[in-house]
Amino acid sequence: MDTPIYQFESKDYDLVYEPAEDTFLLLDALEDELEDIKARWPLVCVEVGPGSGLLITAIRKCLLHAPLCLGVDINPAACRMTLKTSALNAAPVDAVNMDLLAGLRPHCVDLLVFNPPYVPTGEVEGSLEEHVDEFRSGPSPIIHSWAGGADGRVVTDRLLGDLERILAPDGVLYLLLLKENRPAEVIRWMEQRGFRGTIIKERRIRGEHLFVLRIDSSPGKRTLSEKEED
Repeated sequence: MDTPIYQFESKDYDLVYEPAEDTFLLLDALEDELEDIKARWPLVCVEVGPGSGLLITAIRKCLLHAPLCLGVDINPAACRMTLKTSALNAAPVDAVNMDLLAGLRPHCVDLLVFNPPYVPTGEVEGSLEEHVDEFRSGPSPIIHSWAGGADGRVVTDRLLGDLERILAPDGVLYLLLLKENRPAEVIRWMEQRGFRGTIIKERRIRGEHLFVLRIDSSPGKRTLSEKEED
C-alpha cells in the first residue's frame, strides 16, 4: 500500500492534523488487511476525520473496482486538504463537511476507518453545537483533532453507538485507539451489541501505546431494521 503524496502549506499546520505515527500505524494495518478488504468488495468506503486525506486516498488507490470513497470531517479545512491529497494522487475521493455519520443513510458503509481524537483531556467543555460553530466560523484550534475528552473516548463512543445503524451487514470498521482508551473494554462493549472485535496491530511509540481494532458483525447478527420489523 503506497503512501500517497500530500502537501501542507504553512497555514495548514494550525488547521489540519498532519500525518504522524498513528496515521502510519493505521495505514500499515490496512495494508495487512488489504486482501480481506478486497474480498469484501466494498462499494462505499468512508474515513471519519481524514485530516490530510492520506488514508482514504490510499484506500481508493488500492481498490480498482472504483468504490465511492468519502472523507467525512467536521473541520472544513480537513475537507479541503482531503480533496487536495486526492487530486495530487489522481485518486477520486469526495469530502463531506459533516459531524460523524449523521447524514448517511442506514446500512450503507462497507468499509469504515476512524483515527479519532484519542488523547484523554478531561471533560469536554461546551456543547456539540458550539464546537461545530467554532469550525464553521473561522480558523479553529488544532487541539480538536486529538483531544478526546474523558478517557479519550468521547467522540469514539459516539461513533460506536451509531455503528449498528450505519454499517452494512458485511461491513467492517478499522479503529485506532490508545491504551488509555481501554481497547479491551471497547471490544467487550461491541461484543455485547453483537459485533466481533479484534486487536489486529499495536505499536509503542514515544509516550503512547497504540492499537488498531477490527470490528465487524458477528455471524447471524440481525440488522436494526430487521429488529424493528419484529
